[in-house]
Parts: sequence; C-alpha cells; structure tokens
Amino acid sequence: MCGIFGIISSEVINKKDLKLLVQHSKQRGQDSSGLIFMKKNQYQIYRADFNIDRLLRKVKPYDSQIVLGHSRLITNGLSDNQPVIRDNVFVLHNGIIVNEEEIWKNLTVERKFQIDSEVIAAIALEHLKNGYPIETLADVILKKCKGVVSCAMLIQNLGKLILFSNNGSLYTGHKDGATYFASENYALSLMACENIAQINQSQQIIEVPIPNNLALNLKDFKGRTENLIPEFKVNKIEESLLVYKKHQLKRCTKCILPETMPFIRFNEQGVCNYCLNYKPRNKPKPKEDLFKLIEPYRKQSGLECIVPFSGGRDSCFGLHLIVKEMKLRPVTYTYDWGMVTDLGRRNISRMCSELGVENIIVAADISKKRKNIRMNLEAWLKSPNLGMMAMLTAGDKHFFRYAEEMKKQTGVQLNLWGINPLEVTHFKTGFLGIKPDFEEERVYSHGAMKQLRYHLKRFRAMTDSPGYFNSSLWDTLSGEYYRSFTEKKDYYHIFDYWRWDEEQVNQTLIKEYDWELAPDTSTTWRIGDGTAAFYNYVYYTVAGFTEHDTFRSNQIREGQMTRERALALVEDENQPRYQNIRWYLDTLGMDFERVIQIVNSINKLHSSLK
Repeated sequence: MCGIFGIISSEVINKKDLKLLVQHSKQRGQDSSGLIFMKKNQYQIYRADFNIDRLLRKVKPYDSQIVLGHSRLITNGLSDNQPVIRDNVFVLHNGIIVNEEEIWKNLTVERKFQIDSEVIAAIALEHLKNGYPIETLADVILKKCKGVVSCAMLIQNLGKLILFSNNGSLYTGHKDGATYFASENYALSLMACENIAQINQSQQIIEVPIPNNLALNLKDFKGRTENLIPEFKVNKIEESLLVYKKHQLKRCTKCILPETMPFIRFNEQGVCNYCLNYKPRNKPKPKEDLFKLIEPYRKQSGLECIVPFSGGRDSCFGLHLIVKEMKLRPVTYTYDWGMVTDLGRRNISRMCSELGVENIIVAADISKKRKNIRMNLEAWLKSPNLGMMAMLTAGDKHFFRYAEEMKKQTGVQLNLWGINPLEVTHFKTGFLGIKPDFEEERVYSHGAMKQLRYHLKRFRAMTDSPGYFNSSLWDTLSGEYYRSFTEKKDYYHIFDYWRWDEEQVNQTLIKEYDWELAPDTSTTWRIGDGTAAFYNYVYYTVAGFTEHDTFRSNQIREGQMTRERALALVEDENQPRYQNIRWYLDTLGMDFERVIQIVNSINKLHSSLK
C-alpha cells in the first residue's frame, strides 16, 4: 500500500506542486519510494528503501515534463521496491493483490520478483504481446486481480499512461494545462486543481512522450538496516519454549472468569461480582433511530461517512452493514502503526476492492514506532508487571487523532465505528490496581478523573523500571490524550443499533468476501493485530486467563453462549500462537528465546493460590 502521484505537462512541471504531492503521499507510507521522470529524452527510474523526501532531494527531477512517483508502506516483497519494471512497462501500484499466486499459474510470463504488483506488469505484457488493444488492458487487469488495485502504468514504447482503480483511491485533476493525479482528493484540492475526478472501476489513458532512447536507466538506492518484513521460518526448538498448561482455577459458576481476575469476588453460589454487576451491552436501540440520525448526512453524490477501518472482523462487518444495509457511500480510514499484520492488510484490501470503497491510509514511521515498542518491552522485561502491558500498545491510540484529521481532509463529518460492545477487558487496568467501573458503557474509558488516576498508578509502576522514561513517552501520552480527552462529534457506533452476532459476522465475512483466517488460531478475533498473541501469552502464562476468557464471559452474560461452550473455546483460543509471536518479536528485532524465557520465569499468580 502506498501513495501514488504524478504530473504530466507540456512544459516543465511545477516544482512547488510536486513537493506538495510528495508530502501528502508520504502520509500513506514512507518505508520506501520511487520516481519516474524524463531527462535527456530518456526515462530515469529511481527506487529507494528510504522515504520519498530524501529521494526527491537526491535526484531533483524538476526539469522534466513528466514526473510519476510513489511513497510506499511496505507490505509484501521487502527486497523489491516500486516502480515495478518489466520491459517497457512501468507500474506504480497502491493496494494489495491477494490472488497473485493463482494468476501467475495462468500466465506465460516468468515471475522475477516477490512483490505482488509485478503480476500487473505481467498481465500487461501478455495482453499486448497477444495483440489485444490497450483500451481493454485495465479492464482485464481488474477482472483478474482480487484486492485493491489503484495503478499508474506507463508503457513507454507506446507513449501511454493508464490510470485505473477498482476502489476509488485514485483522483485526477487539471491545472495550467497540466494533468495531475494522486491517491487522494485532498492533495489535488490543496493545489487548486480543477475538474477533480475520481477513478473507480474505470480507466483514463493519457498521452505521454515516447523517448528516443528506450533503454532503461534504472538505479536502486539502498540504506535500510532493519528488516521491516522478517521472513518466517518454523523453528521447532523455539516453538517448544511456548508453554501451555491447563490450570485448575476456581471459576465463576455463571461465567468463566477465574480467581486470578483482579478484584474478583464470589458470592455463596459461586457467582462473581462481574456477573452480579453486569449490565447488558448487546441490546441495541432501534435501527430506525440510527437511520434518523444519519439522514442529515446523506447527499445526492459524493462521500457521506468515514469508517475507521482496522481490517479486523468487527470493522469489516461494520463496513458491510454501512454499504449493504444503510446504503451509504463511505470512505475507509486505516492507521497503520507498524503492528498491522499482512493478514490484516490483505483483509482490508479484500473488503475495499469488493465493495468499491476508497481506503485512506495514514502510516506512521514504522521503524520509529517499532523502536518505541522495543524500548518499552525491554523496560517491561526488567520489571514484569501485568498492569504495564498496555504500554506495548499505546502507539496505536493516534488512530483517534487522525480520524479527526480525515474529517478535515475529506470534508466528511459523519464517523461510523464498528467497535464490538463485548470487548471490555477490565483486567488490563485491574492489574495496575484500578478497580473495575461496572458503569462503563464503552470499550475505552473516558473522564478526566479516571484518566488521571490511571496515569498516577502507571507512573508509580514506571519508576520500578526507569527504562519506560524514554523517547516514546510523548508519543504515548499524546495518543492517549486524543483518545480520551478530545471532543468527538458526529460520531456513532454501528453496534449500538445492530446486534452483534459472532456467527453472523464470521459467516458473512468468510462466505461473501473470502475473508482470510489466521493459520495459527481458530478464532477470528484480533488476527490482524501483531501484538495480541504476545500479550495474551503473557496473561495466560502468569494469570491463567486471557482476554478470550473475558470476552466469552460477556457472551455468556448476554445469553449468546453456554458456559460449557465458552470453556471449550478458550481452551483452544488460549493456546500460544507461535507464528504471530515470532512475527512480533522479529519485527521488534528481539531475541525470541530470551524474551519467552523471561516471561516463563515470572512468578505465577495461579501458583500462589494453591
């Protein structure tokens, strides 16, 4: 996934406009970059494994009449940067193709690279070699490829630039006789382009210069030291370090919460205080109320709502309801903070392409975010405290900050969130010594006093391991501020009005959208989250339960599941997810054996109860 952009002019391109396009595309990803431009009647192609700002300063393509580029959020194919070059076909692709292996089997063109985008160039080569017209090329590519395809394809020997998209993440505009394109409307609006148009399930063919010299002038710049996409290889010795024991814990006779749950108490019948104080959450208001609330936001044309979109099962099902049931025209927004797995990204691609929905990506500096997590995990390992596990996921709270930014950029005010009402995990703050607030009706806690109490407790715990006082602290605090203190307007939860039903959610996503499942767990929950397997392993190893136990307990209280069924499910769901844990530690550059041995050696809460 990335931001793609370009300027095609009869004169030298506008330097100021190019820099603006570059800056905005960087928002979508800055792990690698690429540029195509004309110099001395020959196309110059530069690719780099550093950000687009640095590449622009290095090559200075300002004397050209055509400049095309991309700023990439690396997904698959770390060693292969864009543009993808095959003969006379140059491809800049935003999105993820989820069926490229299947497509390659039916092509005569030989595969050379790892990157999924190469298959677009291969289809083009075969199409043109067989004598088919260029006018039908984009349609053929979009029919063959599953997943988001927003593409700028330059065929230099024909002098054609083809722009096409199957989800609308591509816009064109005009200014001073030049044609501009970008992955989002906002960048073109900032530079006062006219006649801005979205390309969705369609194509645009633009005439470009045919160079006298068709030989490639291609240069790759290398500078990255860390591995953003570590290769997964099964290591049975490592895998054997992950311990899973079935603990004999006293549990609530109504739900399945164990005696190691913070602040838990049982009455004479063995029912816990969490059950006794529970107020049903999955009893939605009438759907008609929601339809009345959104009526003022409906338009004759254009976007009507923003859908914060993680790629998890609940935001995916929420998007399905918004498009299919509510008949709204949404734009999705994804904040990638470095812990969205490729599986999560592929499911984002599946949903957005199938529904024809634009996906705006805000990508953090992945290297910096992972460095922040690594520093906090190292601090945690020196003084393990279950109440401090949330420090490992603090970096994702900027999701809320950028949601407000997306409202400004798109001009769309309505926010529709697909947050599961049963994902309430009191124990995460409970282990920090904060009593549960049974009146809380949202997944996330709000209120100044509550937050101040939390921060005071956390500060005291941080002093036990001074390593927490590192350069990531401002990122953590600012993200939490946007989550908890900023006012949220035009903001509604789908599942306040739609009953959440796990079976319906799973069946809809898998059957209608070919939604991808994880290879290392039976659950569909949190499978696109790179952090969940690790922190759940810690919770289970030390306390004998995970967030699966709390989630299934909520389902029991809602009458959605029997206690016997819940016990059987968590016995399977709480097993260690080796692949996901290995991915997590590899992306952080941490030694698997050292980390897991420290976790395994922590004093167990369930042992002290015997």
